[in-house]
Amino acid sequence: MPTAPSLAPPAPPALNPDQARALLKALADPIRLQVIEALGGGERCVCELTVALGLAQSKLSFHLKVLKEAGLLADRQCGRWVYYQLQPEALEQLRGWLAQLAASCTAPAEPCC
Repeated sequence: MPTAPSLAPPAPPALNPDQARALLKALADPIRLQVIEALGGGERCVCELTVALGLAQSKLSFHLKVLKEAGLLADRQCGRWVYYQLQPEALEQLRGWLAQLAASCTAPAEPCC
């Protein structure tokens, strides 16, 4: 009897340590974490984010740029408005990297003597 094909999406490519550091650095700022949380419910217009986070548009734009350059956000323009959304692939890659770290962190040390 043939087995049904897996419906799970393919695993995202593994992060190298430099890529993981870049993502973590982008996420290290409290304002950028607030942006990520605000986008957790889906795509939002920059004008909505400005109001929801209580930030000046110039300050928000800086943080959005950092997150986009790190690969955590995608954007699209519609007229004069820009809409942002999370890049789930980047989050999955970071999750996978952290899972590998968690799986290997309990290994005992090699004896020194």
